[in-house]
Amino acid sequence: MKVNNILASLMFLSLCSAPAMADGIVVDKVYHPYVIANERAVEWRLLSSQTDEFNRLAQRIGAGYSITENVAIEAYIIGERDLDHNFGVSAFEIEARWMITEQGQYWADWGAVFEVERNTLANSYETSIGIITEKEFDKTSLTLNLFLIYEKGANIAAEFETEFRAKYRYRFMAEIQPALELYVGEDYFGMGPAIMGVHRFKGQVQIKWEAGFITELSNSGKDHSFRMSLEYEF
Repeated sequence: MKVNNILASLMFLSLCSAPAMADGIVVDKVYHPYVIANERAVEWRLLSSQTDEFNRLAQRIGAGYSITENVAIEAYIIGERDLDHNFGVSAFEIEARWMITEQGQYWADWGAVFEVERNTLANSYETSIGIITEKEFDKTSLTLNLFLIYEKGANIAAEFETEFRAKYRYRFMAEIQPALELYVGEDYFGMGPAIMGVHRFKGQVQIKWEAGFITELSNSGKDHSFRMSLEYEF
């Protein structure tokens, strides 16, 4: 399949999922559908978003492990800077990832992710279910995430939302994999370059890193997001 056909398919899928995100952060991690048996991991993520009105900064720290050969559990503490520029804990999250198919078993690899988040500042809850798929084309990979999200809180009307994320990457080498990322939500259509890599040590010990700069394209105002993450697996 040619690159143009892949990108055309990606754009079509993103438009189909466009009735989406209203309150949360659209730009985040693009999940891959894989779980390693007996894996343990520590992860750190950072997101900085700048618009004409505000500069948002959020970080999260998580730790997890695989409870079976194809299911992993991870818990996160989320911190965010408030309007007074004070940084503090804002939410807690539990996440479960399920590798539905073995890598290479079918024409594409499939997985799912389940998340429950408690936002202590907004006094709200958010639960989400995501379907993950990844397909390799020679030295490139296309990864798609589609989420259904339910949000409810004291100051938030209960509602369902959807969210779409995509990553098309070139596996140049394990440590250097340039990519293009796409994020779609209600009143949001963002795209930008990204890069990721993994350095393996001995056995299952490895470190993964990602960074991306996403620009919102559907509005005329400034809306840029920089994200990065580090994950140590052992």
